[in-house]
Amino acid sequence: MSKRASFGSKLGIILAAAGSAVGLGNVWRFPTEVGANGGAAFILVYIACILLLGLPVMLSEFLIGRHTHANTVDAYRKLAPGSWWVFQGYLGVFTAWFILCYYCVVSAWTMKYMVSAIDGQISMMTDSGAFFAHFTGSPWEPVVYVVAILLLTHFIIIRGVQKGIERFSKVMMPLLLLIIAVLVICSFSMPGSKAGLKFLLMPDFTKISSKVVLSALGQAFYSLSLAMGCLCTYASYFTDDAKLVRTAGSVISIDTTVAIMSGFIIFPAVFSVSEMAPDAGPGLVFITLPKVFQMAFSALPMFMWIFSLMFYLLLLIAALTSMISLHEPVTAFLHEHYKIGRHKAAVIVTTVCICFGVLCALSFGPLAEFKPFFGMGFFDFFDFISAKIFLPVGGIIICLFTGWKLDTSLLWHELTNGGQIRLHKPLFWFFLFLIRFFAPMAIALIFANELGAI
Repeated sequence: MSKRASFGSKLGIILAAAGSAVGLGNVWRFPTEVGANGGAAFILVYIACILLLGLPVMLSEFLIGRHTHANTVDAYRKLAPGSWWVFQGYLGVFTAWFILCYYCVVSAWTMKYMVSAIDGQISMMTDSGAFFAHFTGSPWEPVVYVVAILLLTHFIIIRGVQKGIERFSKVMMPLLLLIIAVLVICSFSMPGSKAGLKFLLMPDFTKISSKVVLSALGQAFYSLSLAMGCLCTYASYFTDDAKLVRTAGSVISIDTTVAIMSGFIIFPAVFSVSEMAPDAGPGLVFITLPKVFQMAFSALPMFMWIFSLMFYLLLLIAALTSMISLHEPVTAFLHEHYKIGRHKAAVIVTTVCICFGVLCALSFGPLAEFKPFFGMGFFDFFDFISAKIFLPVGGIIICLFTGWKLDTSLLWHELTNGGQIRLHKPLFWFFLFLIRFFAPMAIALIFANELGAI
């Protein structure tokens, strides 16, 4: 039996795990949530939610994956043989697959906009709303980009853990951080950008409400790619000497930094042009920002071309790192559980995702009126089932499994690497409190809020 793959270095572990967490949710959804929930006050609540909810759940997935060195299904089967807990393993695989089927559509949009930035279409765009509608409504163009983005992901996956995922992460994550740094500096230099900085840096605590807290909890949960099988699968490739607490802290720091810096890119730019609504929603990066770029750089067309190209390249890298992490749990499951060759397993995953991804892409065009799932089209159905059902249910099960099923001695052993790493007992018991009580209750509130029950 061949030795199971693993990451080759500690840096590779951190960057790959960070790449799994960093995605369009950081560059796209986070600024939208900040804009809709009062700016700086939301950011402070979000950081608290990351520490109290995101960190313990991430550690849970890390220790499950690293302890078993198995795909998500076999990980739960090893830890709780013959029990219903293995359901969470299957749920993680299906969640990653469902998300990938529609996430590839939005990722394809980022690829299209990067290509449009390269050939100058963004710079010359006269009506960004019409441009976006024409592209998403086309019967063929979104399909081409969906296939292209999935094939690019497939190419990285088939190269394996070290030569594919780790090598890609070591190149793309530093590039992503470099692009963010350059764009932040450029955004700060725009005239009138102080209003955007004030919005992000000066909290108005009167804006904090139950709605803001729930939004921050939801963003913290979804931003870190929790309960998707991604972190558990990546952790199964960790070496035994990997420091889980330090790795989780590094991943959360990178993820949060990318999210906040994305706000520093977007809001100074938006406020520098006019008092545009900072809560423009998903249209912010595809409709509002092209207008902002044109107005802000009307006297500097070359600067406009560079800025827009770097921004959409940033989006594409963030999308790709997430797509790879969503593809891998399903590929690893088929490869290891059913003893299918890794290349063949990846072909199966990519082919199925292309089929459903195309249907999701066409939900904005020729299939816009075809709504076979309780009045929802393919894109909305995959989004609803995965984000509003699978993820919160899976998150709750992970918390209950870690907090109540696993022996505390196993948790202590994994978090301290068999006693080699110092961990204060009060912190360990606080982790247990969070994972047993706070985290499942918080995710249950997210679940109820997503379903409109509160």
